[in-house]
Amino acid sequence: MRVAAAVLAACFAAVSATAETVVDVKGTGAEKIRVSVDVKGDGAFANSLKRNLDLAGCFVIARDGAVKVTGSVGSTIVAEGRGKALSLPSTARDSKEARMEARMLADKMTETFGRQKGFACDRIAFVSKRGRDASELCTCYPDGYDILQLTSDGKSTVGPRWRGRDSIFFTGIRNAGPQVFEYNAATGRLSLKWSFKGLATGAAFSPDGRKAAIILSIHGNPELYVIDVEAGSWSRLTTTPFASEGQPCWSPDGRRIAYVSDESRKPQIYVIDVATKKKSLVTKAGSQNVDPDWGLDNRIVYVSRRSGGNQVAIVDMNGSDRTPTLVGEPGSWEHPSWSRDGRHVVAGRDKALFVVDTLPPEKGGDEPKRLFRNEGNWITPSWCR
Repeated sequence: MRVAAAVLAACFAAVSATAETVVDVKGTGAEKIRVSVDVKGDGAFANSLKRNLDLAGCFVIARDGAVKVTGSVGSTIVAEGRGKALSLPSTARDSKEARMEARMLADKMTETFGRQKGFACDRIAFVSKRGRDASELCTCYPDGYDILQLTSDGKSTVGPRWRGRDSIFFTGIRNAGPQVFEYNAATGRLSLKWSFKGLATGAAFSPDGRKAAIILSIHGNPELYVIDVEAGSWSRLTTTPFASEGQPCWSPDGRRIAYVSDESRKPQIYVIDVATKKKSLVTKAGSQNVDPDWGLDNRIVYVSRRSGGNQVAIVDMNGSDRTPTLVGEPGSWEHPSWSRDGRHVVAGRDKALFVVDTLPPEKGGDEPKRLFRNEGNWITPSWCR
């Protein structure tokens, strides 16, 4: 990561472009940019670059690409075409560093040629579940490489969420019951953050990182609270003596929180104003709607249970129309988490993790792509953005 950070700050030199040319080839209902990759040296670079460009959804790998990536790992790598050029001075000393450089180039190519935000460098936190009680905190990149297991205590780890780019909060079931822990991914330090009587889950941070939405049962049934991280003070937002709340997430402006409540006798998604505590029901269709995540473009992705199974769904909070958009096919989908591009989510299905394109096929959307094929039960992903 130290090498990657240094390279990221200084490795790209964009050459002034001429006018845009037409996009090269039509994909499934939309146009994609053809890219050829001929990079010498460590093959990990080319493999990672191809994988990440494929995940971005706006490229197709081809021998006769209109954008050509050439050069050598450990020297200079150039991506050039369509009137633009990017240069990467490569300093990779091993395959891990080569993959990191490839991710950075993929992000820059996505932004420069594809004109959308790249996410290849954004880690995904998730849980590796082992048996009934044990589960461990892990991270990897969207390309599925460089999986890191961050805890190894054989206890239960629940609901990881990012605070910034290096801090992961999760609920750990340890000797004293559910407690909220912080893992610093930069230093490797694990520390106990909060310990409450009863349930404590779903610690989700406001965009500025100053407040945490959390579900606590200190006054009885699970309710939604907000903790001021610096002051250490906390306030209660909901009072539903005959219902339970869960799974909070913040709006991009930090003024509202979406959460799940069963006060209408089946789990639905509500939104509450933090200042006024005024709440509103967001979802209605489906037998239950859970696992919300509020994206940077003000859309909420969640899982809706339908007759065919669980389906990824999206509701746009920008206007008054709350009609959901259903993504892909029903299945065992759970816990979708937005990427920074506002197009892709990472989600769990059948004990595995997938990058899911939320665009429909007629607009160029791709089929879900599995992160990795390691055996195990991989659940509750959270995408750093």
